[in-house]
Formats: sequence, structure tokens, C-alpha cells
Amino acid sequence: MELLNHKVFGNGRPLIVLHGFLGSLDNWLTLGKKFAEEYQVILVDQRNHGKSFHSAQWGYDEMVDDLNTLIEHYNFENPILLGHSMGGKTVMQYGAYHDEKVSKIIVADIAPKFYPIHHQQILAGLNAIPIDEIKSREDADQILKQYILEDGVRTFLLKNLSRSSEGFSWKMNLSVLSNQISEIGKELNYRLPIETETLFIRGGASNYILDDDWNEIEEVFPNSKLDTINGVGHWLHAEKPSEFYNKVMTFINE
Repeated sequence: MELLNHKVFGNGRPLIVLHGFLGSLDNWLTLGKKFAEEYQVILVDQRNHGKSFHSAQWGYDEMVDDLNTLIEHYNFENPILLGHSMGGKTVMQYGAYHDEKVSKIIVADIAPKFYPIHHQQILAGLNAIPIDEIKSREDADQILKQYILEDGVRTFLLKNLSRSSEGFSWKMNLSVLSNQISEIGKELNYRLPIETETLFIRGGASNYILDDDWNEIEEVFPNSKLDTINGVGHWLHAEKPSEFYNKVMTFINE
């Protein structure tokens, strides 16, 4: 099985970090290097994202298999898993299938529940960009601005652009991600309970983990706790990285 693209920093206990939908390991470089002061950090591009391989098969079972291949490749013992959004569902699903292989799980702003499709506007904007015709990132940004007003969101999305002497291309597998977007919101396939110690961190201004979700989460993850970073949305680790770092480190070192 093909190995996911990844970068390794530091030494010590392995801490594997998985990005969210339409992200890449590059989103985690700054925090990853900070974590690497005490741990061996492995930043990962999930399939159809970043520099990892493209595949028509895409879902949480496939992403769990990819993660397991990486863990077995390095013979990691009891790694710590950290995932944001889609990556959070991947690490939760990994804990459901391979709880004996994991020491702790950190889930950033996602629950194991079903989420309705809500990326239509983003995908419409990305698909509206004539990737074979644009001459600059500014060309792409002007088109995307018709769909997405927030400058920060467009900057994040356009990190998926790759440029060569032949022009622009997408790093991610946009066609598969667009056509199979329903996969991203699926409820996890879990066996009750998942005993691994788990920390859920949510953004106080995000609606991804609601107070009403917690009873169900505790049924699935009885050894879990919930922490909140106030004043941030779904990209909590990017909005308040120091606070996010401190909450993760406190949990890991308990």
C-alpha cells in the first residue's frame, strides 16, 4: 500500500497530526515544530490532499488504512493521534478499529456524529477556477472572491494551487472530493465504547461540537473530556495556536 506524504520532526514519543478537509500538512508546520521540541511529530497529508496520492476510493475506512500503513511502516508504539475536523474523524475512527495501538487521541472541533453537507459554496468556487487558463494566483483569487468573501478562507484554499513551468494545477484531487463530498460528514462506524483517553477541543464560536452533543460523545468515548477555546471558530488551532498548544500539551503530559 502506498505511503502517505509526511514530514517528521523531533524525537521522543510519536505524535501524528492529521489536517482537515482541503487542508494539508503545511497548515500544521508552525505548531508541529513547536510540538517537536518534546515529541517526534509526524505531519501527514491525507489521501487526495497535499502531496499524497490521488485515489477514487476516499472515505474514513480508507483514511484509517492509510494511517495504519504509516504507523506500521515506522513501527510506532502507542502513538498519540491529533486530528482537526476531517482529520479528527479519521483519528476517532482509527481509535475505534485499533484502540490497542493508540495511547491518546486529541480531536479538534469535530464530533463522531453525522454532519450535513455544507461545503457546496467552497467547492463551487474552486471548480469555477479555470485551472488550465489562469496566469496568476490573483486570477484565481478574483474568481474565488465571487463565492467566498473571507480573505483568510480564500488564502487557505488557494494554498492548494501548485505552479510549474507548465502553469497551475491543484494539489488536491478536486474532482473526487467534489463528487464524493457526502463522505466527509458521515457518522463514524464505531464499536462501543472506545476506551482510549481522548481530548475534544472545540472553538467557542464554532457550531461543530454543541453542548447537546456531549452525552453521545461520552457514550462513545467514556474516557474523554471537553475543553473550549473561547473567541475562535472552527480553525481554532490557527486562530489561537498558543492556547491550543498548551491545552494539547497539558493533556498529553497528564
